Amino acid sequence: MIVKPATIGSGFEVNQQLTGAQCSEFVAAGYIFCIRYIPRTAALVKGNLTSEEIADILGSGLALATVQHVSPDNWMPNAELGKSYGEYAAEYAEQIGYPKGATIFLDLEMVSPSATVQDIEDYCHLWFGHVGSCGYVPGLYVGWQTGLSSQQLYDLPYKNYWKGYNADIPVAVRGYQLLQAPQKSLNGIIFDPNEVQKDELGDLPMFVFSS
Repeated sequence: MIVKPATIGSGFEVNQQLTGAQCSEFVAAGYIFCIRYIPRTAALVKGNLTSEEIADILGSGLALATVQHVSPDNWMPNAELGKSYGEYAAEYAEQIGYPKGATIFLDLEMVSPSATVQDIEDYCHLWFGHVGSCGYVPGLYVGWQTGLSSQQLYDLPYKNYWKGYNADIPVAVRGYQLLQAPQKSLNGIIFDPNEVQKDELGDLPMFVFSS
């Protein structure tokens, strides 16, 4: 298992555990990476990425990255949640053997319209700090209704930005390294196609590869 910059090309994000055979079906369909979910709390572990699944994904030839599940729609971010969710993201990733140096994405979308910019920024900063201090590379998924402007997104400490299919704003200066497209299905598995590209500053996210 090694960590290195993602390869430019097509991959997918899926919210269910995959078997080795299912991973191989995605490889046969031309996909080169998979993004899987990790939980916000210990009570929400079911269905998330496991150490066995990491072995299956990498064994099929797919590269791997992770994203933490977002709270239900119209949630209220704050510093305390950013600290709590960031700590658990790193703890869970380490527990399942997701290697240090790889990207873990924070999913920022459907924030309550009554949330203040300060609370959103505090949440993102605290999450970044705890994930980064544990040796992972924090990334930011930008979806619909983030509560932040293009410049405010760029002013966060993140360097790895992922554009949701319905995101309506760019990230100032840097742009996006991952572009999500609307859902598709493959042999009964619902997934979101994604493309890796270099951002406007020439950077890529850090993915896990088998070798």
